[in-house]
Amino acid sequence: MELTPIQKDILIALINLQREKDRAIKGEEIAELISRNPGTVRNQMQSLKVLGLVEGVPGPKGGYKATGEAYEALSITAMDHEATVPIYRNDRLVEGATVAEISFTTVRHPDLCHGMIKILGNIKGFEQGDLVQMGPTPVNKLIVRGEIVGRDDTQNTLVFSINEMISLPKKPVKNYARTNLISISGNASIQETARLLVENNIHGVPVMEDGEILGVVTFTDIGSAVASGKMTARVKDIMTRDLITIDSETSLYDAVKVFDRHDVGFLLILYDGVPKGILSKKDVFHELIVY
Repeated sequence: MELTPIQKDILIALINLQREKDRAIKGEEIAELISRNPGTVRNQMQSLKVLGLVEGVPGPKGGYKATGEAYEALSITAMDHEATVPIYRNDRLVEGATVAEISFTTVRHPDLCHGMIKILGNIKGFEQGDLVQMGPTPVNKLIVRGEIVGRDDTQNTLVFSINEMISLPKKPVKNYARTNLISISGNASIQETARLLVENNIHGVPVMEDGEILGVVTFTDIGSAVASGKMTARVKDIMTRDLITIDSETSLYDAVKVFDRHDVGFLLILYDGVPKGILSKKDVFHELIVY
């Protein structure tokens, strides 16, 4: 269906206001949003009704509502229960807006990557040169950052140069945790522990007794002990005992937030409430490496 630019403007404004206010929208509200005369909006509404894109709601609280066909005409997928994908402009959240689609217009260029964002919400405030961030998306927790290079008000889309994209796998941490652990006894010496870490090229190791994880000892713990003159200390005396635990079904995305919130390098993974594995920041970084 071919719509005129003014018809597209009216439909986009109607859908945006309808999402924001969750009610029928008056013609004056649409006119104010798109900077048009209310009479022009009312005249166009008659045509849009004939096309089946808009329906009138009578009464004092009445106005206009967009139909399902309006979403199809604008190539927007209508959803009964949609997740909000936030968009930020120059580090400030754009209220009442959500990202509907992100598409990539260039991927083969060796230096540039451009994309297009379809927005549900008012994009009039976006200007060329603005820095934008979209996400996280609900499934893959994708976050995209870039700079606006163009705006198409008739399609409610923004064209941007992509500076950065971050995403984490959807699988839970049980797919990345280490259960066949290299471990050390609580009675081991500092020297033994340091040798084990160096030989296996790891930063830390769980301290285990009778199959139970008592804590984690790291190079940082060893350095602190040496700096304090505790050269003869046992591992059990210098290890970190208060480990942060998460369930094995926790998503990798949520695990990263726990790492950041508690400023730790290791998480203890619980399987049916029993600690049986370790996840380190290095394990997470490994998943982000592109081979």
